[in-house]
Amino acid sequence: MKLLEIAKKAPHKPGVYKYLDKDENILYIGRATSLRSRLKQYFQKQVDDRIKEMVLLADNIEYIETASVLEAIILEANLIKKYWPKYNVKDKDDRSFSYLIIDKRQDFPKPVIVRGRELKKFISDKVAVFGPYQSQYLLRRALKLIRQVFPYSTCEPNSARACFDYQIGLCPGVCISEISSKEYKKNIEKIVMLLKGERTRLIKTLKKENPEQVEALKNLQEVTLLQKEKDLKTPELSRIEAYDISHLSAKEAYGSMVVFTNNEIDKSQYRLFKISEENSGDDLHSMLEVLSRRLKHLEWPRPDIILLDGGKPQVDFLSHYFDENNITIPLVGLSKYGGDVLVFRKGTNKSVKELIKLLKPKLQELREEAHRFCLQASKKRRRIK
Repeated sequence: MKLLEIAKKAPHKPGVYKYLDKDENILYIGRATSLRSRLKQYFQKQVDDRIKEMVLLADNIEYIETASVLEAIILEANLIKKYWPKYNVKDKDDRSFSYLIIDKRQDFPKPVIVRGRELKKFISDKVAVFGPYQSQYLLRRALKLIRQVFPYSTCEPNSARACFDYQIGLCPGVCISEISSKEYKKNIEKIVMLLKGERTRLIKTLKKENPEQVEALKNLQEVTLLQKEKDLKTPELSRIEAYDISHLSAKEAYGSMVVFTNNEIDKSQYRLFKISEENSGDDLHSMLEVLSRRLKHLEWPRPDIILLDGGKPQVDFLSHYFDENNITIPLVGLSKYGGDVLVFRKGTNKSVKELIKLLKPKLQELREEAHRFCLQASKKRRRIK
């Protein structure tokens, strides 16, 4: 009950919290729009097994209040980077995290979002790296807010034509040569200070150089960041995989895997599976072969949802394999022939179902992409033969 009492006494303010074990090792770092509301969620009767395990190991909770949700997001990323807590890292490495890089070697650098697997391309003492961020969605929203206070350019420098962002005050005029590289980089350095969590130093600098920006920073609108805290009974949905089968007259069957990570299509993760002759022509066993082969790749990031181009027969058939192998990943079917009704694996948590239903338009898009990729890739393979 000690942890619950700490949660109940936490303030209704944004901030970052840490779960620690009896040896004061950090188990998990998270952020909250309301520390009290968020921390109390960890003591619901039904929470994710991973969360339940972490809470059982925990001996204490510490938290840090922040002046804003934006600062909580920044502090959370900096602390995860420093400590890499066990329960923040789901995969074997950091490929699934998002990072923000600013390449200072450029005349007009700008913040760019990359994934962990891409970081090796930017190894240089002239490249500022921030992260890891667990939600690319929130990172993009945070950047939009930061740009309102510290405008930066994403347009072609010195093009002699004002870009749209310049017209609405988000670009300092790189496109029309209105700002020098030296002055532009001063503004970028303020973004760097903010992302490092150096608020005191930043405010001091702004008071000297641009007092108006101090007020703008204090009055930063955070509506896009003030989301309802996600229920801990619901898993993070940062990676969705969709599957389809394509075959030509029951011969040369192929299975496709397309991937949606952090709210966008990720073609670098697509895979095509050539199905064995014994399963060609049998869609159920073809899909079973594809999924069983995919799930043996433990080095690939674990999906949060597996989507099938199919209905109840496909979901029921594959559920047996999932049950036998203790695979707990939510399995969902979505078939045009079934009227685009979502079909869930038996025993799927109600809160997970509700969240997936909200994602239906995106799942329909992903299913079509799986069909397109499978057809296109399999035709190409056949032509090569």
